[in-house]
Amino acid sequence: MTGPNAKAALEAHGTNPWKINDFRLIWLGRIAAVLAIQIQSSALLWQVYEIARRDHPIAEASLYLGLVGLAQFIPLLALTLPAGEMADRRDRKRTVALAIVAEGTCAATFLAMAIHGNPPLWGLLLVAVGFGASRAFLAPASQAFLPMVVGRAALPRAIAAQSIAFQTGAIAGPALGGVIVGLSVPLAYGTSLALFFLGLACFLMIRTSGKPAPIEGGVGRWQAVKDGLKYVWDTKIVLGAISLDLIVVLFAGVALLTPIFARDILHVGPEGFGLLRASFGGGAFLMALVLARYPIPGRGGLLMFASVAVFGLCTIVFGLSKIVWISAIALFIGGMADMVSVNIRQTLIQLSTPDHMRGRVSSVSMLFIGASNELGEAYSGVMVRFLGPIGAAVFGGVGALTATGLWAKLFPGLRKADKLV
Repeated sequence: MTGPNAKAALEAHGTNPWKINDFRLIWLGRIAAVLAIQIQSSALLWQVYEIARRDHPIAEASLYLGLVGLAQFIPLLALTLPAGEMADRRDRKRTVALAIVAEGTCAATFLAMAIHGNPPLWGLLLVAVGFGASRAFLAPASQAFLPMVVGRAALPRAIAAQSIAFQTGAIAGPALGGVIVGLSVPLAYGTSLALFFLGLACFLMIRTSGKPAPIEGGVGRWQAVKDGLKYVWDTKIVLGAISLDLIVVLFAGVALLTPIFARDILHVGPEGFGLLRASFGGGAFLMALVLARYPIPGRGGLLMFASVAVFGLCTIVFGLSKIVWISAIALFIGGMADMVSVNIRQTLIQLSTPDHMRGRVSSVSMLFIGASNELGEAYSGVMVRFLGPIGAAVFGGVGALTATGLWAKLFPGLRKADKLV
């Protein structure tokens, strides 16, 4: 669906993205894909940690968990910017479909290795590299495709609804992953593979065209990449938003620490591991429901900084807690705060970016935000080696609080950002 008729149809739907069938397909496909990723991630982290703990103490075994993040970060670092340029030049829908196929191939490979019974760590890490490469192409194209489906008026509510889809997977995925891993690691990977196929089927039924507007001036590919970087650098609201998330996730991301806390500090096993993984997503899901019904109308900048500060405090509480339900509550509240920050940041970035540059700007955002998760895991593995898991979590929370204050001073325009609709 393209051209003036498509534009008129989007305008007719107003601010309600749920009236658009293609958006409903995107939403369902996103749930399936996030479930697949979260279940696969749970299985991979648990499998790597179990293999590493056979021969190494906690501190050294945590370094192998860090390698899982590093293995995915390297291809993200190398490929995300070219992938963003491709999303502004090639059919975005086709790019997303091919990326999902690649992710499913990685899940099938994990499954085959798990069935083997004793996979080498280097083999698991090598497949993780391939999965990181798939994500590098998926994220910019999918983020740039969403405004083409829903239009500008419905975009804030669509982003909140997409967050609901993500957090639905983020809640159910780790919880299911913990339970399924307790039963069978191959079953976890097989479930992920089936969910990737479901996500692909939903996406293939979408009718909206994914062809982007032509890049102005017919510039070459590397010049187009440079133009995207320049736009982000010159647009301080965008630069401040994505760089703040990079720093905070780098310091305070606790995803890698959850198997360590579950197994060796809280002593709650794979079921407790699933609870910890699901608690953060549970809080984010609840907040996403609120934001989908009641979008933030104003004072977005101040609310974003406040939510990041709360996230940092919750990370400190998680690190100091020795009781599983306190740890879970800290992660739950941290998830709520993180969802406010994510919603505001994504809305500001999308509304500040013209369509012909969305792929490139989304790729920079992915490089800062998405890759920061993997780099954060590698960083956490190193910090656990030197500070221990408790010290690493507390240090990360303090770092997030420090970054919040510093960024509020460095980016006054972001702090003063107001309307989000």
